[in-house]
Amino acid sequence: MPVKYKAVAKGQPGVKGGGKQQYYAAVVNGDVRDIDKITTTVSSISTVSGADIRAVLYASVEAITGFLSDGDIVRLGDLGTFRLSLSSKGEAAPEDVTADDIDNSRILFTPGPMLKNMLKTLQFEKEKQPSAKVPAVKVKGRAATK
Repeated sequence: MPVKYKAVAKGQPGVKGGGKQQYYAAVVNGDVRDIDKITTTVSSISTVSGADIRAVLYASVEAITGFLSDGDIVRLGDLGTFRLSLSSKGEAAPEDVTADDIDNSRILFTPGPMLKNMLKTLQFEKEKQPSAKVPAVKVKGRAATK
């Protein structure tokens, strides 16, 4: 099934007032697939029960959180790799850099081989523009369209 996209107007970055607008492709997101949907899908293609799948997923989140909190890299095979990244203020000398200089921390995700290969095979389809609504006209006491 192709990924739907739409054209979105964006101004030029760094230009006061936005500069010349151009149109760029943006994904039209489909359904949200939550843990219930993942559990049902995995359960239907394996011999593992839904309860066991949920238990592993929730325990994995706890384990990954602990590993990242220790500064470790978490590699999950074909799924990908999680690691921490920091943003900080610059200092003149290495010894001047302290924890107080750290502004922000983030979790970075790098997709694994299976996800990267999926990206190479995607197909795209432009979302159809909704047609203009035809105003309703009253005809003999009832609503009708032109």
